[in-house]
Amino acid sequence: MVETPTSSPSNWWRNHHHNRRWTTFFSTQKTLFTALCLGLFLTVFYWQRDFTGGFLVFRFDFPSRQFPKLRPFAFNLTDFGAVGDGVTLNTAAFERAVMKISKLGKKGGGQLNVPPGNWLTAPFNLTSHMTLFLAEGAVILGIDNEKYWPLMPPLPSYGYGREHPGPRYGSLIHGQNLKDVVITGHNGTINGQGQTWWKKYRQKLLNHTRGPLVQIMWSSDILISNITLRDSPFWTLHPYDCKNVTITNLTILAPISEAPNTDGIDPDSCEDMVIEDCYISVGDDGVAIKSGWDQYGIAYGRPSKNILIRNVVVRSKVSAGISIGSEMSGGVSNVTIENLHVWDSRRAVRIKTAPGRGGYVRDIKYQNLTFDNVRVGIVIKTDYNEHPDEHYDPKAVPILEDISYTSIHGEGVRVPVRIQGSEEIFVSNVTFRDMSVGITYVKKHIFQCAFVEGRVIGTVFPAPCENLDLYDERGNLIRRSVSQNVSDIDYSF
Repeated sequence: MVETPTSSPSNWWRNHHHNRRWTTFFSTQKTLFTALCLGLFLTVFYWQRDFTGGFLVFRFDFPSRQFPKLRPFAFNLTDFGAVGDGVTLNTAAFERAVMKISKLGKKGGGQLNVPPGNWLTAPFNLTSHMTLFLAEGAVILGIDNEKYWPLMPPLPSYGYGREHPGPRYGSLIHGQNLKDVVITGHNGTINGQGQTWWKKYRQKLLNHTRGPLVQIMWSSDILISNITLRDSPFWTLHPYDCKNVTITNLTILAPISEAPNTDGIDPDSCEDMVIEDCYISVGDDGVAIKSGWDQYGIAYGRPSKNILIRNVVVRSKVSAGISIGSEMSGGVSNVTIENLHVWDSRRAVRIKTAPGRGGYVRDIKYQNLTFDNVRVGIVIKTDYNEHPDEHYDPKAVPILEDISYTSIHGEGVRVPVRIQGSEEIFVSNVTFRDMSVGITYVKKHIFQCAFVEGRVIGTVFPAPCENLDLYDERGNLIRRSVSQNVSDIDYSF
């Protein structure tokens, strides 16, 4: 296992910058004004010279998110024989470039610039201390013939290929046991050309689980920003057992139907992660936080924790905007989801699990959520019974506790809340505060609960279920629930 730093992602980026100060005296207002403008320009922008092309690339340095240090070496993909015509297979060129950069780690690594063009390739691996930079108009195209995709062992926390037993296909862009990796650009695109994969999956012509578009495993200090990911064969971006990951300013696209399992971002047994300022419209969950599947995830024992998701817009016509689970057997904790807009979707935010999962979901905070034309707003489901094999332990039940929902608003919602606990999996300490959701279906039980304990503080619309205690805005108890085990779950609407 790779050594990982103990600092937070933001501290890591900050440690890669050097501050400069200039102190100069000026004799005229004109000179002073010119100098101030120049100083502001240099503060806001920093540059990196492309040593192979001789031009300058300027980037905006956001105050809230520092960029990593510049690489001392940079290369163009064309220097390694690549041809961006969408027909020539460029796998060998990518591999030669990565090999070159892998030898520069002690000198600070290198940047691989992918210029405008359509760069067809089979899967390839990244290396540590590497920046993959996609220029505007650059498209990395994944070859859609599975014969070019290598087979890999099942994920150790799944013990199974997720769709088929045995090996699974690798990802188009892959990395293992890496440190200090950046994938960024001027909104270039990584396109998995998943249409062929989806069709073969539906026709049951594949013997192995489809591969993700980008998968980074057992790695630390990862930044993925300012690119478009589209049409993945399977999950789009899959960080697995990684630490210190920042994902920012991504556009992730797949058809909202007929594109099975094209999750946007799936943090899996990851720690210290930020997902922010993204737009996701896909054929499954927009974001799905995971940590292993049943007995394999319990044995692997790596939770997902310390995750912040903010300023994200999601569309998921067949699944949910943000999910936790269902594979959460290693545990999920300390997750904050804020400033989320889910539109034209089947569900907005969902926690899903089942007997056999084990693990826990705790310390989950949702705040400032907006639902726009969503069938079900808030979901906790405890009977999501998909299992890798028959060897799971049905007595391994998960713990669901300490979950809060604050400032929830929206319109066009059929069922605002559906919390379906059970006698086996009781949902504890759920809090609702400041909720007003416009509904499209007039029926008595539209705030649905079963086997749940918690509270409602202040005004909540529509009227909450009887399972929850009622408090006023000052925190004074109004009514204690006496029916926490009552079920009014109604799937007829």
